[in-house]
Amino acid sequence: MSFPLLTATAALPAIGAVATAAVPAARRTTAKWLALVFSLATLVLAGIALARFEPGGDRYQLTESHAWIKDFGVRYELGVDGIGVALMTLTALLIPFVILAGWHDADPLETKSSRWRPTQGFFALILMVEAMVILSFEATDVFLFYILFEAMLIPMYFLIGGFGDRAHTGSDENAAAQRSYAAVKFLLYNLVGGLIMLAAVIGLYVVAGTFSLSEIAEARANGSLSMATGTERWLFLGFFFAFAVKAPLWPLHTWLPNAMGEATSPVAVLITAVVDKVGTFAMLRFCLQLFPEASKWATPVIIVLALISIVYGALLAVGQRDIKRLIAYASISHFGFIILGIFAMTSQGQSGATLYMVNHGISTAALMLVAGFLITRRGSRLIADYGGVQKVAPILAGTFLIGGLATLSLPGLAPFVSEFLVLVGAFSAYPAAGIVATTGIVLAALYVLVLYQRTMTGPVKAEVQGMADLKVRELAVVLPLIALLLFLGVYPKPLTEIVNPAVQHTMSDVQKKDPQPEVEAAK
Repeated sequence: MSFPLLTATAALPAIGAVATAAVPAARRTTAKWLALVFSLATLVLAGIALARFEPGGDRYQLTESHAWIKDFGVRYELGVDGIGVALMTLTALLIPFVILAGWHDADPLETKSSRWRPTQGFFALILMVEAMVILSFEATDVFLFYILFEAMLIPMYFLIGGFGDRAHTGSDENAAAQRSYAAVKFLLYNLVGGLIMLAAVIGLYVVAGTFSLSEIAEARANGSLSMATGTERWLFLGFFFAFAVKAPLWPLHTWLPNAMGEATSPVAVLITAVVDKVGTFAMLRFCLQLFPEASKWATPVIIVLALISIVYGALLAVGQRDIKRLIAYASISHFGFIILGIFAMTSQGQSGATLYMVNHGISTAALMLVAGFLITRRGSRLIADYGGVQKVAPILAGTFLIGGLATLSLPGLAPFVSEFLVLVGAFSAYPAAGIVATTGIVLAALYVLVLYQRTMTGPVKAEVQGMADLKVRELAVVLPLIALLLFLGVYPKPLTEIVNPAVQHTMSDVQKKDPQPEVEAAK
């Protein structure tokens, strides 16, 4: 029996979470280092899985399959395609930076209302989220995926509600109330989506008699499985609704600004760069693969919703006064691009959407973590409380600018490649949608450059006069992310070679081919 590499990659952070939580309360530094070591070890295993993956090989590789709940046909089945292995590696890559950036975020506070913060619990919860997200990218059994899809909400709820941002303008009581509201809203939105998905999962089992993706695909291929049109559409809507909440897609997005605004900056990165990717990934793996005809039927409406997300999120980002909420609304706009690329159903669009998931994770992590370092120094999230930072902390300002330029998809940085492919794919299939989507690029330039201008340029405000520049630990967080943005912006080929074969499989599932350009005959 071969070594269960995928299981080990997900199990290692789970073991690390238990070990970190078990560290005595007085040894907080030990808990931090233990969490960091486990996250780095997980990254090594994810790197091995990536190295062993053969882009031209079988659709699902490194597979594992074991009986789990025999009476209901539930199996513990794992396997990764190019999209899954890329997102699994992204998750493993970001978690060490999240841990380093949040090194002091759960240290005890001296305020009367919050004298004790469980440091060990903070890092244990981060590792537990990592384990569940990685396993969700590997699961090829629908029921197993559903369990993970719902279970990851529990540690995220405690991370948002129990470890809020310390840069809060109100009283401690008001800050606690805002954190609680954000955490409950996050949980309720996602639970409702999950419950609707559960009904669809049960319906799928009634129709197909199995939860296994491979068995369902085989049954479709040999003609032994056929769904009535109405049944397929209802099941598709049940799955898609849950994924649209997680993504998040307008109008199911309203939990995200609250959650990202009230969470610590590393947890905000965990939300939008890691957890939310499960929603868009699942649209590719489950919606398009399980319900191809229903996916094509729903495409016009979903494209309209994606366009609304792009423009609406960007417009609200322009008008924000809170740095973190601005980044949250920008992410809503970016997720609109991802979903537009998926449902354009062209190879360029879906390749771009997958690259966008990876590149958005890196760029948002860079921008949000630098913003977190800035907010920690000043103690405020309000843009108006800053000015002239580049004169006192030039490295902080420079890295903030690069993260912002990546967010607006400047050529030469990684998100440009993915956004360009999404727009090419959208233009070739739906020209009007491509035209509307380009407005998001203009608005992105506006909110990013205005944010930089108001916080980093101009006269130095008295409150930021003595602001320290980035320290060694903070540079260790930011510089590798910037290096990745530059590398993938100039040379995306290693990533596209992994992703493109999986995209071709998805295109085959929905029986779509790229539109051929119309060329006028020479006179």
